[in-house]
Amino acid sequence: MRERKKIQSLPFNPQLRERAKELRNARNLSEVLFWQQVNKKKFKGYDFDRQKIIGNYIVDFFCA
Repeated sequence: MRERKKIQSLPFNPQLRERAKELRNARNLSEVLFWQQVNKKKFKGYDFDRQKIIGNYIVDFFCA
């Protein structure tokens, strides 16, 4: 739980929330294939997020 607090304390632009949601729904093949490999902690137990907002940017994949 402690790491989750670090993630939430990253800079965040709430105006990008809707755009990040759109990007999650509009996936390309490489994103789908990668996500299948890392979703639900399948990759060595690491927890990945998709379309994470950090400051004024939206990153495709994020692992704390």
